[in-house]
Amino acid sequence: MDFALNDIQQMLQDSADKFIHNKYDFETRQKHSKSELGYSEDNWQLFAELGWLALPFEEEFGGLDGNATDVMVLMTELGKGLLVEPYLSTVILAGNAIQRCGTAEQKEALIGGIVGGELKLAFAAWEAQAPTDISAITTKAAGSGSDVVLSGKKSVVLNAASADKLVIAARNDNAIGLYLVDADAEGISAHHYPTNDGGRASDLTFNNVSATRLGDSDDAEATINAVLNDAIVAVSAEAVALMDKMLKATVEYTKVRKQFDVPIAKFQVLQHNMVDMFMECEQARSMVYFAAITIGEGDAAAANKASQFLKWKIGQAARLVGQTAVQLHGGMGVTDELDVGHMFKRLTMINSLFGSMDCHLDNLVKQRQAA
Repeated sequence: MDFALNDIQQMLQDSADKFIHNKYDFETRQKHSKSELGYSEDNWQLFAELGWLALPFEEEFGGLDGNATDVMVLMTELGKGLLVEPYLSTVILAGNAIQRCGTAEQKEALIGGIVGGELKLAFAAWEAQAPTDISAITTKAAGSGSDVVLSGKKSVVLNAASADKLVIAARNDNAIGLYLVDADAEGISAHHYPTNDGGRASDLTFNNVSATRLGDSDDAEATINAVLNDAIVAVSAEAVALMDKMLKATVEYTKVRKQFDVPIAKFQVLQHNMVDMFMECEQARSMVYFAAITIGEGDAAAANKASQFLKWKIGQAARLVGQTAVQLHGGMGVTDELDVGHMFKRLTMINSLFGSMDCHLDNLVKQRQAA
């Protein structure tokens, strides 16, 4: 199978690589992360100018008609910089949901704002007791169409503090639907906080909040599953980039760190550890390719299974690569001054997002038993 990048993908890779190397070094990233906003608004506008915000959206609404593989290429490069801008929450999650099930009028009204950098969104779907199981969602929606009120709680909603609108999954009389809400709507109470990986998240409570149904149907389960699959590929591509970077940093460190006047890279047991890191990186990369291609083929059942396998593999690989990198760096591996510890924190966060590796493995086992 040919994994060579096409012209558009090569352009995306080059532009993102230049951005990370020239404008997003580790010190700059830390400054943005610790700012009041939690990211750089100038960078967000640059993303719009470069077309990154338009990548996965339909051309008729100002997008570039990108697919899961295109997003994978971009996220792989952005992952190298430990990006703190709300690309995942606005484009991959909430924007994706609008494109998949929104009405033509809703797409026309919202997607242009996303593409232009004027509109930021947050996706409040999963809950503490429902990290991947949509049927366990307890947030309630009463009413229909543009006359809906929401009540319930959502946990760890990424970048909700900087969002202009929220896309919320809630249980109605028939099924699980998606609803649009202004982020500053009356009845919303929020607890905003920094996450361990340098990002921002919020716990939200809705008390009879006025909302508008997203799309024409009260049943958005297929849309939520598809958004989950796309998000898993995106963060997994980011994780592979981080693991590659940690492997390279570890190899370089062991060449200069000496014990008994000998570089520790010459110790055979450490060489074996680094080979294990390399193997996990390559297997994880292959799974990202497989899942992205499978999602692009349009078979929902196959896409669900591929994303579950991917999330399990990424969690397994990230744990080994991250722990080994920190161990071989010694005490330096957990200091704030070295990026290795921050990359390990991000990998740990990625394992928790959208269901942990154990959660997805349990789902796969149950599906196999049921078959």
